[in-house]
Order: sequence, then structure tokens, then C-alpha cells
Amino acid sequence: MASWTLREAEEAPKVVERLLRENGPEVRSLARFLRKKPPALVLTAARGSSDHAALFAKYLLEARLLWPVLSLAPSVLTLYGARPKVPFPSLLLAFSQSGESPDVVEAVRAYRAQGVLTVALVNREESPLARAAEVVLPLHAGEERAVAATKSFLAMLAATAQLLAHLLEEPRLEEALPALPEAMARALGVEGSLEYLQEAENLFALGRGFTYPVALEAALKLKEVAGLHAEGLSAAEFLHGPQALLEPGFPVLALVQGDEARESLLATLEGLKAKGAHLLVLSPDPDALALADTPLRLPLALAPELTPLLLVQGFYPLAEALARARGLDPDRPRHLTKVTRTR
Repeated sequence: MASWTLREAEEAPKVVERLLRENGPEVRSLARFLRKKPPALVLTAARGSSDHAALFAKYLLEARLLWPVLSLAPSVLTLYGARPKVPFPSLLLAFSQSGESPDVVEAVRAYRAQGVLTVALVNREESPLARAAEVVLPLHAGEERAVAATKSFLAMLAATAQLLAHLLEEPRLEEALPALPEAMARALGVEGSLEYLQEAENLFALGRGFTYPVALEAALKLKEVAGLHAEGLSAAEFLHGPQALLEPGFPVLALVQGDEARESLLATLEGLKAKGAHLLVLSPDPDALALADTPLRLPLALAPELTPLLLVQGFYPLAEALARARGLDPDRPRHLTKVTRTR
């Protein structure tokens, strides 16, 4: 019987199709407001996989809109009782599947009280986070039974891309969005497997630019469902120290797409291959795949702002299969529960 982890990943294309349709009017209204009054600063608040979605938002908004984005440390508010001042106008994007983590909720309440426009991208519309925020963009993922988030994470990325599409002055991304659900369904058919990792103890997952957040997500999922110690890093940061751990055969998973970061990432992978690393490359790019010891071919690509969704969509079934090969139940990660509440 298929795990909930796999089944919910397979539901993601329908979830995103529903999100793009149902959230359209609210997103267009929010985008019109923000174009008239662009924020001097964007804040994000999130934990776990949701924080990877927040980082994806940072890259999109900074690279495409030139809006500075700062990730909040919620414990500054909840543990230290501090309320840092922010410029006016500012925007806070809070990402959460459950909407129940007290520290994220407190951050939204505190900054809304300062006059910050607060937007919750959350799966549960009746949650404390949704009630605390001024604007809610529902994820429309339905019940998520697997402990490891899949469809809700992809919905967060899609919601962010949809907002960006309506904020941009040119229609390129808005016109590409309708193709996303079908492309996600096709992305489930990645060619290759993670069999090389069946006995592995450690792994680095690398991305650059828009693919860095999904490399972090891949590393987290390998820890959660496959019991593999995996560290996600920017390929640039990797060169500043962590590569000292490399030895012959050490597995490195790279997520590569054809955007402005491509050439730099390919050069890094060439150097790692020369050092003896075993490269597992998930990509639609033939040149990237040619460098791989274990190629994982994504069957298609979309715009650079959307292809990261395809990369992580294609990765989830690979991680689920690896968990089973390592004798683990992907739906029952050790020590984890579906909702984690931190203060």
C-alpha cells in the first residue's frame, strides 16, 4: 500500500491547480495594493519546511522585485520579549501548514499591532495564525496525514509564485502559471533512483539561488523519512568550509536548473567531481546530468521561478522509495509529530 507521504505528494498538482484558481481574486487584490504601496521591508516568519518556503519567497522577491526580505527570529519576541522596529510600510509573510506554532502566531500579532501588513499562507483557515493575520492566502491542500509535509510545502511555493506573477509589471510569469499543475504531474516521473544512498550515512544537498531553498527541503526530507543525515547548503557556502569533509564516494545531491545561477553551480560540481564526490544530480539540464554519477532526469522545465517546484515534486517519490529501501516507514519518522509547537 502506498504511503501517505507518496500519496500526498501525488495530490500536489491538483492542490496547486485549486490554489491558483481559488486564490486568484485575493492575490490580484493584494498585488494591486502592494504595487501602489511597495513595502520598504518584507519580513518572513516560519519554521521547518515552511521556512524553506519563506526563503524561496526571499529569493523571488529580492531578485525579481528588488524588495529586501528579512527572516524573523520568532524567539526574539517570545523568549526575549523584544519588538524590533521596522520601517513603514512593511509586509510580513507567515508560512505554516497547521497555523498553530505559538511563536509564529505571536510574531504576526506583534507586527500587525505595529501597522505591518500581515499575510498568512496557511493550510488551516480556522487556525490561530489565520485569525491573527490581516490577509489569508489558503493553501487548499486539505488534510495532510503524513508527518513530512509535501503537498502543503508545494502549495506554499505555488502561492508565492502566484503573488510574484501578479506583482510583476510584465506578464511572462502570469502566463506560465496555468501550465504548472500538469508540469508537476509529469515531474513525478523522474528517471533514476537514490539507490546509491541505501547504505549512506551522510549527504550534502546543494542548490544555488532559486534552487537553494529546495535543496534545504530535500535534505530535511532525507532526514525525516529516510533517516539519513543530510545537510542542505548553498553551493557557494559549501566551498567556504564544508567541502573539507569530502572523501572519495561521498554523496552530494545537486538540484540544478537553467537560470542565472546555472554556470556557477556547474563549475562547482565539476570541482567536486574532481575531488571524488559521488554526484547525484536532479535536473532537466543535459549538461548538469552529464556530470552526474547518478543522474536523476527531470522530464521538463518551466520558468526559473517555477522549475524549483518541479524539482522538489520529482524528489519526493525518490525520498519515499529510499526510506522503504532503508527499512523505514516514511509515514512514521522517529520522534516527530505532525504539528510542532515552539515558543
